[in-house]
Amino acid sequence: MTSRTRTPSSATPVRVTIRDVAKAAGVSVGTASRALNRSGPVSEAALQAVERAAKALSYAPDPIAQSMRTGTSGVVGLLVSDLANPLYARIITAVETRLQREGYAMVVGNTHNNKVQEELMVDLFRRRRVDGLILGPCETERPDYLAQISRDLAVVAMDRDFGAHGSGVHVEHARGSYEATRYLLDLGHTRIALMTSDGALRPGRERINGYRKAMEERGLTVDSALVRSRRSAMDLSFSDALALLSAKDRPTAFICLGTRILSGVLQAMKQTGHRMPEDVSLICVGDSDLAQLYTPAITAIDWDLEAVGTAAAEMLLRGIKGDDVKSVTSLEIRLATCVVMRQSCAPPLRSAT
Repeated sequence: MTSRTRTPSSATPVRVTIRDVAKAAGVSVGTASRALNRSGPVSEAALQAVERAAKALSYAPDPIAQSMRTGTSGVVGLLVSDLANPLYARIITAVETRLQREGYAMVVGNTHNNKVQEELMVDLFRRRRVDGLILGPCETERPDYLAQISRDLAVVAMDRDFGAHGSGVHVEHARGSYEATRYLLDLGHTRIALMTSDGALRPGRERINGYRKAMEERGLTVDSALVRSRRSAMDLSFSDALALLSAKDRPTAFICLGTRILSGVLQAMKQTGHRMPEDVSLICVGDSDLAQLYTPAITAIDWDLEAVGTAAAEMLLRGIKGDDVKSVTSLEIRLATCVVMRQSCAPPLRSAT
């Protein structure tokens, strides 16, 4: 009778453990652990032996075991209101790039600008033991909500309001809107339409404030019909722009978000036969491929999206590491905007009819 030795199926790979690494390196499990985690005294010879063994065996640490041992997961969460927005894509990439340099992975979620969805996603991320959260604008500003979840978790607000002991990154949207409105006023426009996100959100509120300030400095009364601020502005942009352009006292200039809202305005201009910049001047908020490649190229309020993402990531890393973020009353990073001049604006040739 012959005996046979069972060998593992090639379809079922055997997981390499730290014990295997220690055995191959000729050291104890404790020494191998300290060498791999850089967590204690290890001789240079042992360190090199462990590294060679780990590489030869293709050893990968068990993230669950690491999480249980260290109390951290090495993962952070990022929530935005609309993943289809190309401006968010650049911010997300910048956040990920900075976090990866510190060995963190990132999970991204979409709130669809709905506070209930945001709460569900935050709860899911917390149950998955993320080490920190970056939260973009969502439906209404709720500093108390951010304060609540930041009691036991590092939280960074990105372009949204936060409480007295919070931290966040803010773009100077009011200044950008103010400068764009002044530029159009200097060209001779007085009927200027503003199409932005809901005024309950910080970016929309700030843009409206900047627009109003520029108009009021010229002694002009703000026509509320020209300010289109909606929670679902991107879905209603075409109908809103069409109604404005079809009115007897139509606007001669638009300032609008440079994503799907811009597309809706351009579509409405095409349908009503208005030319740019001869009949209507146009400035978009947030530079995009559409603004740059459209003919004529569209003037834009721009800001450094990569800087937004990098600053948010830096701030979150400080919070995770406990680097005195929570000891200050409030920590805010403000990023400036600028107006990129292109060919979409000109003095009004005639009064709106």
